[in-house]
Amino acid sequence: MNLRTKFILFAVAVHCLLAAMAYFLLQENKLLFIGMEVLVLISVVITVNLYFAFFKPLNLIRAGIESIRDKDFSTKFVRVGQPELDELVDVYNRMIEQLRQERVAQAEKSFLLEKIIRASPAGIILLDFDDRIESINPAAERYLSLAGHTLQGIALEALPNTWARELTQVQAGQPYTFRLNGIRTFRAHRAYFIDRGFQRAFIMLEELTEAIIKNERQAYEKVIRMMSHEVNNSTGAINSILDSVQYYTPQIDEEHREDFTYALQVAIDRNTNLSRFMANFADVVRLPAPSKKPVQVQVLLKRLERLMLPQLEQRRIALSLQLPAAPLCISMDEQQIEQALLNILKNAMEAVKSEGNIWVELQQEPPCLIITDDGEGIPDHVRPMLFTPFFSTKETGQGIGLTMIREILLSHGFQFSLESNEDKLTSFRIRFATEGAK
Repeated sequence: MNLRTKFILFAVAVHCLLAAMAYFLLQENKLLFIGMEVLVLISVVITVNLYFAFFKPLNLIRAGIESIRDKDFSTKFVRVGQPELDELVDVYNRMIEQLRQERVAQAEKSFLLEKIIRASPAGIILLDFDDRIESINPAAERYLSLAGHTLQGIALEALPNTWARELTQVQAGQPYTFRLNGIRTFRAHRAYFIDRGFQRAFIMLEELTEAIIKNERQAYEKVIRMMSHEVNNSTGAINSILDSVQYYTPQIDEEHREDFTYALQVAIDRNTNLSRFMANFADVVRLPAPSKKPVQVQVLLKRLERLMLPQLEQRRIALSLQLPAAPLCISMDEQQIEQALLNILKNAMEAVKSEGNIWVELQQEPPCLIITDDGEGIPDHVRPMLFTPFFSTKETGQGIGLTMIREILLSHGFQFSLESNEDKLTSFRIRFATEGAK
C-alpha cells in the first residue's frame, strides 16, 4: 500500500467519523448539526488542498525519477509559485542540467578518443576483462593482416603466426621489441585503464621497420663506400705493379720461371676476386631507383622457369607453376624484380639441395606471389636474423642475396615475408602493391 492510498483511507475514515458525529448531533441539536456539517465541508476542502500540496511534489519527484531512469536529461520542470515546491524544482533543474552537460562532455570525449584511436598510426589492441581481444584499430589490422571482427573474443595465444608468442610476452610498463620474419620490427607496450571500476588492459604496437632499415642502410652504405674506395685504390695499384712485374718473366731462370709465373697469376687472380667481392657489395649500395612499367607476371615467371630448368634438372628438383588464366600486370622494374625472383628461386633450390619440390603460385586477388619449397626449413634461431644486411648461414656466403632482395622489394613498395611452417615448408610471399595491379 503506497502513501497516496494510506492518505486517502485516513481522510475517508476521519470524515466518516465526523459524518457519524454529525448524524448523532442531528438528533440532539440541529444548530450543532449545521455547525458540524460546515466543519466537515471545511475539513474536506482542507484535506483536498493538503492532498495536492503533499502529492504534487511527489508527482514531480516521480516524473524526475522516470526521466533519470530513462536517461532523458532534457526534461525540466516549471516553477509553480509555491516556495517549497519551486525550491525543489530549481534543485532538480540544476541537477538535470549538470547531468546533461556531463553526458554531452563524456560523449564528445568518447567520440574524440574513438577517432584518435582509429586514426592513430600505432596499432591498438583493446582487451576485455578476461584478456581476450575486444577490438583493434585499423593500424593493428594492417600489422596483423587480419580483419578486426575475426579477432573479437579470442585470446592473444590464439593469434596466428608468431604474433601469439611475441604479444604474450609483453609486460606492463616494459617496452618489448621484436622482429617478425626477419624484416618487420615492432615495439609493444602494455598498459591498463579503469572501466566501470575494474582494470582492463590494452596493447599498443609501433612499427620501427622503416626507421631501422633507414639507419641500417646509412650505416652499411658508408662502410661499403669507404671499403670499396680503399680496396679499389689498393687493388688498382697492386694490379699495375703485378702487370709491370710480368715484363721481367723472361729474365727469370727457366728452372724458376714456371713457379714465378704461377705465383704471379695467383696474386693477380686473388686481387681480381677481391675487386669482384667488393663490387658485389657496392652493387647493393648503388641499386638505382626502380623504373616502373606494367609487366605481365605470368610471362616473367615462365621466362625464369626456362632459365632455371637446367639447374633444376641437374638436382632433380620439380618446379611447379600455378598461374591464373587471366593476365596479371604489375607496375614494376622488370629487370630488378627478375633479379630478386631469381635469387629467391636459387635460395629455394639450395634449401632443397636435391630431389625435392618448388611451388610457384600466383594469386589474382589479392595480387600475391608465393614461392614454396620443401627443404629443411628455417631454424628458429635464424628467423629473427633474416634480411639482416649481409647475414648468411652459408660458410662462404656473403649475405648479399637476401639483402638485394630486401632492397629491391622495399624500393617497389611490395610487402614480403619469409617463414617456415610446422611441415618445414618454407614460403616466400610477395604482396604486390594494389595500385600497381591491373
